[in-house]
Amino acid sequence: MKTWLKLPAALAAAAVAIHAADTDSFESNYTKREYRIPMRDGAKLFTLVYTPKDHSTNYPILLQRTPYDLKPYTVDAGKQSGYLPDSYTKEKFIFALQDVRGRFASEGVFVDERPHNPAKGPKDIDESTDAYDTIDWLVKRIENNNGSVGLTGISYLGFYAAAGMIDSHPALKAVSPQAPSVDLFGGDDTLHGGGFWLIHNFGFFQGFGQKLVNPLREEPRDFDFGTPDGYRFFLEGGSIADLTARYFREQQPFWSDMIAHGNDAPWCDDRDMTRHLKNVHAAVLTVGGWFDAEDLHGALKTYRSTEAMNPGIYNGLVMGPWSHGQWHGGEGESLGPVNFHLKTAEYFRDKIEVPFFRRFLKGDTNVVLPEAYVFQTGINEWREESAWPPTNAVPRSLYFQAGGRLSFDPPTEGSGAYDEYISDPNRPVPFTGTITTHMPREYMVGDQRFAATRPDVLVYQTEPLTETVTLAGPITASLNVSTTGTDSDWVVKLIDVYTADHPNPDPNPTGVRLGHYQQLVRGEPLRGKFREGFDKPKPMEPGKVTSMEWVMPDVCHTFRTGHRIMVQVQSSWFPLLDRNPQTYCDIYHAKPEDFRKATQRVYRQTSAPSKVNVWVLPAI
Repeated sequence: MKTWLKLPAALAAAAVAIHAADTDSFESNYTKREYRIPMRDGAKLFTLVYTPKDHSTNYPILLQRTPYDLKPYTVDAGKQSGYLPDSYTKEKFIFALQDVRGRFASEGVFVDERPHNPAKGPKDIDESTDAYDTIDWLVKRIENNNGSVGLTGISYLGFYAAAGMIDSHPALKAVSPQAPSVDLFGGDDTLHGGGFWLIHNFGFFQGFGQKLVNPLREEPRDFDFGTPDGYRFFLEGGSIADLTARYFREQQPFWSDMIAHGNDAPWCDDRDMTRHLKNVHAAVLTVGGWFDAEDLHGALKTYRSTEAMNPGIYNGLVMGPWSHGQWHGGEGESLGPVNFHLKTAEYFRDKIEVPFFRRFLKGDTNVVLPEAYVFQTGINEWREESAWPPTNAVPRSLYFQAGGRLSFDPPTEGSGAYDEYISDPNRPVPFTGTITTHMPREYMVGDQRFAATRPDVLVYQTEPLTETVTLAGPITASLNVSTTGTDSDWVVKLIDVYTADHPNPDPNPTGVRLGHYQQLVRGEPLRGKFREGFDKPKPMEPGKVTSMEWVMPDVCHTFRTGHRIMVQVQSSWFPLLDRNPQTYCDIYHAKPEDFRKATQRVYRQTSAPSKVNVWVLPAI
């Protein structure tokens, strides 16, 4: 839900540095004006418009709609650097930046992740109609526009871009939802596998949800955790209801709504924008990062839903080796200690993003775009594909074996073959080895050796690979398990284990030595009570072997020769994931006595195998 600009301060600082050098030239080439654009219900939305001073030709309009702010609210202020990267301004567009309904200088009532209304009357509004009315006003009233409009934005702005292409205005020709937070309760910011993304949501709503006396001038106050140790802070904080009472005091309506409706499947489904991505008449380029801890799911689901519901349009996908918004916050050469040895963000901006808008907003027929640009991590190469996943990928399974082995061969053991551990919700497995009060963007490639040594984490790994293995597509965890409790979380992590002599990055971004590094490639949980569907919660029967399966977001990753493929299984991932008491109850309001140890078993017998299903590209 966070724009890349507002929350990760490092990215914002990088953006300012990138754009500082060209401020004078921008201001000398663009005229800034402010408008209040009327919507069909009478509300007026504050909109900044930057128009090229060169009137010798007409320009397309590039629109971004934001729930954050457009400070400073003064006509003579220059370029809003976070929203106008160099790659855009060098190409020359008319830029329109808008406060969405009910935020900052815009009228109306703000609704977090406002649900789409497919049965609107003439005066009914949603984010689709607000985008439509804005575009209609701009093309009719802004001088020197060529009648073509593009719509883009990252994260929450990506949500507004996706919503704005539904029943699209005839002038809307190109849309790029980037890391769109379109399905908060299905795998984006709020819920993953039915579990609450605790540290992320707590941090975000402490800032975004603050009630400011003068929102046009004030900035949200930083929250004081009173400790650098988020693990201890949240462990001692109790249940989510306890944290709510202590730190939110019912002052953040959407936080309270999430807690009240987190187990309400219809309420969550109403806020899945991808169910409504219909009547899209523009070209679409969805952008995401393989290591986006917030909205990786949203990018992939937006691409797939747009493809299914809008045959005949250009619908492209870009997936790079990025954290949240990193493609517009620097060069994209590395993430944490993992070096990609290419300026991936610069390549995206110059070779993919701007050419996309040039093609569909300026009619540059020399631009030819494949369906998918994906970055192949592990060997650090861009791939161009005619479809995603690639049509030549084949399904295979990695099976759990005795002695912590992992193999493409099915198990041969009979009944009673299992591994077990004791899960204690009062001593949960951390999600990172870093002492932190937030969700570090590099945790998605973090070293998992700290977890592999714990007795409550199962570890399975292949022998050193004798040839490369490239996975391309979704990852599916398929487990047969039992618990002595009545509920449990199951977290599966896919990991690339480096060789002992793996070379350190040069230059080394972090100083971390990479011999035997266990790089997280993908990881996702499933809350046991939701194993038959989020609309059908039910307790687990103690001691009963139970099958459960869940799909994780796609990967495009090569495990090099000599590396190992590892899978780790655990029942907590704290405080990224809220604690499961391991008793069937309302977890958000769990009492201390609800939190109990449980013995967890993962079966690996012929009649009840546990495995990870993958899509493998043929070796070249």
